[in-house]
Amino acid sequence: MPSERSPCDSGRGLLARGAVLTLEGGGVLTGRLARAMSFDLTEPNVQEQVISLGTLVADLLGVFSGSVLGALLAERRKMDLMGFLVLGLVSGVGGGILRDTLLQVGPPLVLVKPAYLVAAFSGAFAAFIFELRHGPTVKMLSALDALTLGSFAVAGTQRTLEVGLSPGTAVLIGIITAAGGGIIRDVLIRRTPTVMRPEPGYYALAAFAASLVCLAFSLTGHRRLALVAGMAVGAAVRLISVRWGWRLPVKRTREAPRKGDGFGGPGEDESWTKP
Repeated sequence: MPSERSPCDSGRGLLARGAVLTLEGGGVLTGRLARAMSFDLTEPNVQEQVISLGTLVADLLGVFSGSVLGALLAERRKMDLMGFLVLGLVSGVGGGILRDTLLQVGPPLVLVKPAYLVAAFSGAFAAFIFELRHGPTVKMLSALDALTLGSFAVAGTQRTLEVGLSPGTAVLIGIITAAGGGIIRDVLIRRTPTVMRPEPGYYALAAFAASLVCLAFSLTGHRRLALVAGMAVGAAVRLISVRWGWRLPVKRTREAPRKGDGFGGPGEDESWTKP
């Protein structure tokens, strides 16, 4: 006759089976957690970027010179090394990131080509180490500013044409590339962007001229000449307009000056205060 099992034996059996199931479930959970937390260090499969060597060189030239100018603004604001690096990086690659994001042909070049970060940080470190705002190098800053504008404008125009967009879009993207980094930089330091300030010297108009010249030469099949000619024209317009004090017209008003910006907020030289 089969022996009868006591209730205690049945309870111990259930506990044993429950422990086995718990261990098995814990093992499955641990395996899934390990797979979720594993890091794949292999090279990612990134979409190939469409950019010619000439466009890349012009872009990197603008990144380096733009980062130098941004870092010099950090020096003027008495920032530390991190301020130099942040403003230099934003000034150098900000316009290119805006350009590549609008073009939607893959991730921004700065994220897939290490040369962009090298150029940006090299310019920032150069401005931090060397004295550029005084002495014989100060005369080079205007030329560096004009070179930055022309380089970014032609790089944005040429890259837009290389991905197959229309000529009008190429001119627009060229202007955005030239002005984008400076706008982001000025917003970070709470300053009206240079492109919108009534200062002597054409900025967006110089970028427009550089983009138009680059576009004209590119459509006739002279792509390399387009880069050089566009940079030269853009830089020349910028330098000549600064030299002679040319600027776009400013609207004149008869209203008496008042505090605030007219929209319920503080003026440019004012700050928010509690009532």
